[in-house]
Amino acid sequence: MKQVTIIAPQGKANLSSIAGSFEILNTANARWRRMGNRPKMEICIAGFVKEVKLDSGFFSIHPVDITQIEKTDLIIIPSISYDEHLIKDNALLISWIKEQYKDGAEIATMCSGAFLLAATGLLEGKSCSTHWNLADKFRQTFPNIDLQEDKLITADRGIYTNGGAYSFLHLILFLVEKYFDRETAIYCSKIFQIDMDRTSQSPFFIFETQKNHGDELIGHAQTYIEENLSSKFSFEELASKLATSRRNFDRRFIKATGNTPVEYLQRVKVEVAKSNLEKGRESIFEVMDKVGYSDEKAFREVFKKFTGMSPLEYKGKYNKEVVLA
Repeated sequence: MKQVTIIAPQGKANLSSIAGSFEILNTANARWRRMGNRPKMEICIAGFVKEVKLDSGFFSIHPVDITQIEKTDLIIIPSISYDEHLIKDNALLISWIKEQYKDGAEIATMCSGAFLLAATGLLEGKSCSTHWNLADKFRQTFPNIDLQEDKLITADRGIYTNGGAYSFLHLILFLVEKYFDRETAIYCSKIFQIDMDRTSQSPFFIFETQKNHGDELIGHAQTYIEENLSSKFSFEELASKLATSRRNFDRRFIKATGNTPVEYLQRVKVEVAKSNLEKGRESIFEVMDKVGYSDEKAFREVFKKFTGMSPLEYKGKYNKEVVLA
């Protein structure tokens, strides 16, 4: 029987990812037993504190003493708000996780829980995911980790991570299938009404133009790009307008925004297109023209690159009039 330990860290942990993981895994275990099998898992919530208060004190959990767990097979790290105190406050927990992994435990982390796992050093040289909205902060804090924020789930040498918010449900289904079987995972997906086999969080990205970098020249460039989406211009011309070389312009742009100028232009165009597809009655061609694309194939390829969906699929999923038709 596998020992599963859901971590109760110090800090603003997400109650739903702790309780949801516990409930789904117990449901899988109960179903497994009803099928005539011995229990697959012994599941507990554990930490170094006797009580963890969550959501302004409206909820609290009472984890078991983690020092009493000599060996575990699977560690689940819930979503937790990252701040400068997280690593220091959870120093003992970080050491415990490292030792358990060395002793053969696997680790699954949800959303921003990737920050806590990254602090152990176990993600160095590995790939992981986290909430798309935390990607820039994660890269700044842990530059040597291969962050793949478009992925809903990553699996790398016994470490499993997932994207943001309630997508932890997909990670738990993944673990149910891994530790039980496909049939049990399907059963849990039906009981909890979770779509199976979603692989990307790209459709949920909201591109936020990075303006807090302090580079005035690049700020002017971003404004120019955003105000001229439907116009044709070259970045050589834009660099010249700003009295700098193209090479220096590219270098400063990447440093300030984390994107090349071309990527930035594409992302802004796609974000505007998404907004129009969600709200308006315009056709795909009208939206495409509005953001400066004359080639339908090129527009479709760029749109799918950043959302994981075609413009038509996106409109069908998120436009209210289409959904209610």
